Amino acid sequence: MLNILLLIGGLALILLGANGLTDGAASVAKRFHISDLVIGLTIVAFGTSAPELVISVLSSIQGSAEMAIGNVVGSNIFNVLMIIGCTAMVLPIQVGKGTMSKEIPLVILSALMFACFANDVWLDGGEKNVISRIDGLVLLGFFLIFMRYTFAIARNGEGQEEEQKVKELPVWKSVLYIVGGLAGLIFGGQWFVDGASGVARALGVSESVIGLTLVAGGTSLPELATSVTAALKKNPGIAIGNVIGSNLFNLFFVLGISASISPLPMGNINNVDIAVLVASSVLFWLVGWFFKKRTITRIEGALLVICYMVYTAWLIMQQ
Repeated sequence: MLNILLLIGGLALILLGANGLTDGAASVAKRFHISDLVIGLTIVAFGTSAPELVISVLSSIQGSAEMAIGNVVGSNIFNVLMIIGCTAMVLPIQVGKGTMSKEIPLVILSALMFACFANDVWLDGGEKNVISRIDGLVLLGFFLIFMRYTFAIARNGEGQEEEQKVKELPVWKSVLYIVGGLAGLIFGGQWFVDGASGVARALGVSESVIGLTLVAGGTSLPELATSVTAALKKNPGIAIGNVIGSNLFNLFFVLGISASISPLPMGNINNVDIAVLVASSVLFWLVGWFFKKRTITRIEGALLVICYMVYTAWLIMQQ
């Protein structure tokens, strides 16, 4: 019961902290006359991925490598299959040509890079599969390239139709939101990791499964809420940018930082999980191109959700 309370309380603190930090930082950036588009592509994207960052980094520091990796892999699978799926079921999503030709392929590339880094035994004949510090630094290098691309888009004025409006807050309130948000992320993250580890031990399941399902779903709630709300407001295209930004942030930055702190053994996270990650990224691209061109329809959205349910059922059956 204590572990469950830590899990729920930690998640609530993380989500409140991420929201407060995002609002406070965005308001400060607005005061420095930074455009809403750049704020959305950087601060808002960071804010919605902050839960994954906190959980994975704390898990890495505490030696729970399987939870750190499972959180990133599970969140990316959840983002594509559940968030895009649920959003498309609410309202079909129009996908821009540039997104189809540049950004979604970058998501596929990040998944393939992870697949290579996670297969030391198969590719290099190593003793075990580990995301090493070198791998982490390479991922961080790609994150810098992605950020450079993001700012180039902003400078060229692309994507203005999906700009997220940022409201200015009084200075004292912005500072309070930032400090309170950071505190919520740190303490909530600690509680959540402790609670999730305790639940895994109590249920007799591996930390990898908890990371791939419970932790991944919990930390992806900000993206799910943002995307479904955008669809209800007749602007489902925001979900695409949300998921692309979050997935690249998770693999390049969150996993890169976590592996740079401490090498991450793959443990029970195997090539089936990696294959689902790569397949979901490819499926994301396919449903955008086929049937009704560059539109993810309600039927395709339902297909994505069903795929996630099948994968989750398979994970549970393996236990």
